[in-house]
Amino acid sequence: MPMRSRFGWLTSLVAVGLFAGLSTAHAQDSLKVGDQAPTFSATADNGKIWKSADHVGKNAVVVYFYPAAMSGGCTKQACAFRDLHTRLTKLGATVVGVSGDRTQALKYFKQADHLNFPLLSDTSGAIARAFGVPFKEGGTLKRTVAGKEVELVRDKTEARWTFLIGRDGKIAMIETEVDPEADAAAVATAIEKLGTK
Repeated sequence: MPMRSRFGWLTSLVAVGLFAGLSTAHAQDSLKVGDQAPTFSATADNGKIWKSADHVGKNAVVVYFYPAAMSGGCTKQACAFRDLHTRLTKLGATVVGVSGDRTQALKYFKQADHLNFPLLSDTSGAIARAFGVPFKEGGTLKRTVAGKEVELVRDKTEARWTFLIGRDGKIAMIETEVDPEADAAAVATAIEKLGTK
């Protein structure tokens, strides 16, 4: 084998090994129940900065990560949180959705499905990384909103994981195998059982 070909093969092998190490690092660094929740902030769908510090300690905070705005499972999950908003509010919970979608995509998502809680744009994956949520590269979706075809762009595609932060600032619940339609009800039940309201 020529020297150049052998070097190229070795370089590719090293690159694959490094990538594999990076992709598994997220799972290894994931939080555990009882851990202090990360402090984070991001631009929300309304263009304003949403800060966890403004909510943690006052309410239980539900932080749910989802792959892509206006995709099938993500829409069902968001609408379930929308429909249980009153119950969750009475339990003293604040809900926030997090994805790698750009802010404009989140605006379309909120408008199309009349969502009543903030959606945060985590285009760098910084929030997902802080929570140990795996992610991969993003993509685009085309949808119709208010009779107009629009393009929703996301820079990262984050795994569907849900976290409940108690008023003490600690992780009270982690769900990594989320049923999109049942997630909101499961969270509400967890808040009632754990007494984190």
